[in-house]
Amino acid sequence: MVDKVTVSNICMNYHSIKSSTKALENICFSVKDGEFLSIVGPSGCGKSTILNIIAGLLPPSYGHVYIDGELINNVSTKIGYMFQKDQLFDWLTVWDNILLGLKIQHKLTDEKVTTVKQLLKDYNLWNFINHHPSELSGGMRQRVALIRTLALNPDVLLLDEPFSALDYQTRLNISDEIYKILKKQNKTIIMVTHDLSEAISMSNRIIVLSNRPAKVRKEMSINFGPEYDSPLKCREAPKFRLYFNELWEELNSLC
Repeated sequence: MVDKVTVSNICMNYHSIKSSTKALENICFSVKDGEFLSIVGPSGCGKSTILNIIAGLLPPSYGHVYIDGELINNVSTKIGYMFQKDQLFDWLTVWDNILLGLKIQHKLTDEKVTTVKQLLKDYNLWNFINHHPSELSGGMRQRVALIRTLALNPDVLLLDEPFSALDYQTRLNISDEIYKILKKQNKTIIMVTHDLSEAISMSNRIIVLSNRPAKVRKEMSINFGPEYDSPLKCREAPKFRLYFNELWEELNSLC
């Protein structure tokens, strides 16, 4: 069975007139279809750079990315990207924000509109379609951004610190909601986060990066059992603290 995403020997060097900085060195990992993978590591080690390379927004200095065994050389319609900020346009309504990507890609069909309407109803946003982003809470804005991404029906979703702008309580609740949405949609997820608890509670597997130049230092499989079927429930599991301590010790060893 072909992996959904394969990152093969990715290296990244940044050049200036006076110097060259190596950011990534021989990054290799794969992601199964439907798997939720999180990437953690020290600040500035290149986590977001990896997402940008996978998305086709940034060419690596060396190495390759494959989706379904196909080499990715530029932006792929198989990939959806949620950034740290929701990137909603304040002058557009919720409805127009969500349809924008479909219009740009010339994919605005009756079938797509029906799908969007159902997503809005399923995730309690239907009554807000004529509102503007400034009229929504932070959690609602993130759900709108997610539905806009899901409307394009990508196979792989990249999440770059998607909850970092939210207060702690909202962050817990919205991460739980978005996790359930993504699992229902059966997407393959790669998420970058600084929040170890978030990574542990949402992921099937976690990759730990080293300091720059970043290398894959450790891979950790996460398994809480079927009774822990949401991030909030996973935080209550006896194993949660064990996973957290293992990750914490690994990252502390890099200091």
